[in-house]
Parts: sequence; C-alpha cells; structure tokens
Amino acid sequence: HLQGCSLSLQVLAYNRRTYAMVSQRLVITVIPAPGGEPPYQGEFLVGNRNVEELLPEAAREMFLQGSSGVWERTDLQVINVTSALDRGGRVPLPIEGRKEGVYVKVGSHSPFSPCLESAVSPQSRFRCSLGQQPLASCYDTFAPHFSIRWCNLTLLQVWPSPTTPGLVWGSGVLEEDGDFQPPTETPPQDLLPGFLVTLLVPLVVAALLCLLLGHLMCCRREGV
Repeated sequence: HLQGCSLSLQVLAYNRRTYAMVSQRLVITVIPAPGGEPPYQGEFLVGNRNVEELLPEAAREMFLQGSSGVWERTDLQVINVTSALDRGGRVPLPIEGRKEGVYVKVGSHSPFSPCLESAVSPQSRFRCSLGQQPLASCYDTFAPHFSIRWCNLTLLQVWPSPTTPGLVWGSGVLEEDGDFQPPTETPPQDLLPGFLVTLLVPLVVAALLCLLLGHLMCCRREGV
C-alpha cells in the first residue's frame, strides 16, 4: 500500500510529428480516496480516443457526464485510464480517424443500473459472440463524443478485504507457576544397517559389472 507516500517520476515524451523529446519530473502524493474505494466499478472501452486525449480533467468530466446517464447515478469518479495497447490491442494503422482505444474504469458507491446489468447479461454476451450489439434498455449518453464498445464492458464489485490481526509478541518471560514442557525425547536409532546398504550395494554392482566386462573382453573375443 502506497497511501501517504510521495512518488517522484521522470516522464519522457516525444512529438509524433517532429520527434522532439521533452522531460519533466512529476511528484505524485498518494492519499486515500474520500469515502474509501468505490465498491461498484465499471470499465468501458472507448474506441475513438487515444489515452492522452482522456487524461485532461475536462475530458474526464465529459466522460463522467456520459457515464452518469447510463449508470443513473451522479457519485461517479474515474479510477483508472489505460491504453488498449497495454491490454494486447493492435497498433492502429496510420489512417486519419483511427485511434488506439482507451479503457476507462469508473467507480461508484451506488449499485449498477438495469441498463448496465442488461449489457453484461448472458443474452448480451451471446449476441456479442454473433457480432451483434448487446441488449441495452437505455439511451447511449456517451454519443457522439465517445464511441463505447459495449461488448467489452466489464462490471466489478470490489469489497474491502477484512484485515487479519497481526501476531502478538509476548515478553519472552515464562509466567509464574507456568509449566515448561520440554520436547519429547526420540529413541536412538541404529543407522548401521542403512549405512551398510548404501555403501555395499553400489560396490557389489560395480564388481559384477567389472566381472562381466572382463569376461566379454577376454573370453568373448572374435576368433577365440
């Protein structure tokens, strides 16, 4: 856990047209989210954007407005923005209008709307396997700014894991009137038979092999 820590990162960027390099040091302070991590999380795949286009705050606010329409909630927040290339996506062809795609994870403390649940239902997954659009009982409020690939929608419920109590160390001093029970003594074992077997068996096998090899070389020679 990095809560309460400060991370110093050096970011290197280049211009895709002029290939000019820019370096900047970024200091990130990790603080716990107000109210804790949202237990209801939905991840959307935006097909008509690159990752740098969704990093500005204005673009993320616009995306949250579209999310609130299909989620039917207003307490939404962006948790993560990831390029589709980091998930195994293909590099887009150098054609105007082609984008790499972006995964945007949004969280809320309110349950999912019936629209989102119907989009990930077994019937919708079956329609996606046939190349059709999933079932949706609401209007796509992301359009026309964001093109959502609904077949890649993922809904997660993340609950905080219970913290297990750590080990409690004592003072190391035996309590008064405490009985010390030493470990049970083991009877002595006779290791001689095992030693003889381990030593003699390889010697006997080696002697037999030597006798066999000598017999083959001396008594089974060609012409004798």
